[in-house]
Amino acid sequence: MIKSELVQRIAEHNPHLYQRDVENIVNAILDEIVAALARGDRVELRGFGAFSVKHRPARAGRNPRTGEHVPVDQKSVPFFKTGKEMRERLNRDEAETGASKIDAPKADA
Repeated sequence: MIKSELVQRIAEHNPHLYQRDVENIVNAILDEIVAALARGDRVELRGFGAFSVKHRPARAGRNPRTGEHVPVDQKSVPFFKTGKEMRERLNRDEAETGASKIDAPKADA
């Protein structure tokens, strides 16, 4: 799902809101998450997950084409850890669909 599909789906579930307002709300939420991560803060959305920043130290990398060693600068990367409720829901859904295929009764001859 891309952002425009998310906006469309939220607008469909909330017909009292204009689509442009929904788009502004989604953009504001995402912008605030990015701003918090840029400040080094952690963003936790209960039942969904937590966004944080992991710092990778500088290291010596390798150019795959030439095999030459090249320096790689330190960097900060976003990290997302799913929440317990989301994990349980995903696993429950997989178990329900997987169990129906695996545990289907077999016809005896």
